[in-house]
Amino acid sequence: MISESQWKRALLSSAGSIEDAIKVLSNASLKIVLVADSTLRLMGTITDGDIRRGLLKGLTLNDPISEVVNQKPIVVPRNFPKEEVLKIMSANKVFQVPVIDEDLRLVDLFLWEELSSPAARDNTMVIMAGGKGSRLLPKTEKIPKPMLRLGEKPILEHIIERAKKEGFSRFILAIHHLGEVIEEYFGDGKTLGVNISYVKEKTPLGTAGALSLIEPRPSRPIIVTNGDVLTGIKYGEILDFHNYSDGIATMAVQTREWQNPYGVVNTDGVEITSYEEKPITRTLINAGVYVVDPSMLELLTGVTSCDMPQLFELARGKGMKTVAYFAHESWMDIGTHEDFKLASGQTKKRNGYD
Repeated sequence: MISESQWKRALLSSAGSIEDAIKVLSNASLKIVLVADSTLRLMGTITDGDIRRGLLKGLTLNDPISEVVNQKPIVVPRNFPKEEVLKIMSANKVFQVPVIDEDLRLVDLFLWEELSSPAARDNTMVIMAGGKGSRLLPKTEKIPKPMLRLGEKPILEHIIERAKKEGFSRFILAIHHLGEVIEEYFGDGKTLGVNISYVKEKTPLGTAGALSLIEPRPSRPIIVTNGDVLTGIKYGEILDFHNYSDGIATMAVQTREWQNPYGVVNTDGVEITSYEEKPITRTLINAGVYVVDPSMLELLTGVTSCDMPQLFELARGKGMKTVAYFAHESWMDIGTHEDFKLASGQTKKRNGYD
C-alpha cells in the first residue's frame, strides 16, 4: 500500500467544488479524490471519469462536488486480502479502492499498480536441489530431478519464476548430484533477471544441512523450499505470516484425508466400546516450504546431516517456538514417475504453476 501521507493528499471536504477536485487529482496523482469529513469518515469518491461525465452534462468548474461524487464507492475493510482486492478491482474495472475501519473512517488506499507489481523482497530464498531422485530413474540418471522439464521449463525454473513474480530476486541453490548441470543452466541468474549463487555439498547433508554452508549468513528470515515441490503457496504470504508470528521457524502444512476401507471396532479389553464405519482420518503433512530465522542455523553447528523436520525438532528441543502455516493452495511433490506424469499433464492443461 501507499503511505498515509500520500493518500491523505487525495482528501477533499464535501464543501469543495469541481475545480477543487481537479486540483486534488493533479496534486495527489492518484487518479482519485477521497471525499471525507474532518474525522476522515468517507463520504464518497471522485475520479477523472466522474468529472468528465459531469462536464459533459453541462456542469461548470464552480459547481459543488456533490454533483459528481460517487456516494457508494467500492471499499474494503482493514486487513482484507490483497489478492481479493485485485479480483474486485478487475471485476469492477476500478483502479483505486479505499480501505476503511468499522466506523467508515479512511485508513488506507489500495492502488492497482501497487498491488499488481509486487514489492521487492530482500529475503534470500534457498532451494534444495541436491537430491538424486532415485525413484525417478532412469530419467534422473544424467539429469538432476529439479531439472526435469515440465512443459518448456525445468521444475527449478518454474519455482524461481514464481518466486520472482512475488518480488524475490536473491536465490541460493543447494546442489550435489549432477550439480554442474544446474549451475551451467542457470549461471548467476542474470538471464532470468535474478541473482543466483550456490552452495555445493561434497556429501549429502539433508534438506536442512546445506543451510550450514551459507556464507555470509543472511540477516533476514530465509525462505526454504524443496526443489521438487510445485505449489501455489504464496512465498510472500508465508514470509509475512512468519514475520507476524512469534516463532523462530515456520513450516507450510496441508490437510490430507484418508478413509479406512473397513469398519473399525474399538475395544476395551474384549468389550466392544464403539464401532465406526469406514472412518476418515485427517492429518497434516509437511508441504516442503519453510521460513527460518538466521539464528536457526546455529543449531546446525557440528551436525553432519539434517533434514528440515529434524531441524524443527532440534529447535523445539531447545524451547524455541515453531509454527505451522496452513496452506490450501495447489501442491505436488514430484517424487515418482506417476507424480511426474501427473505434473506434466497439469502443466500442459494450466500452462504451468506460474
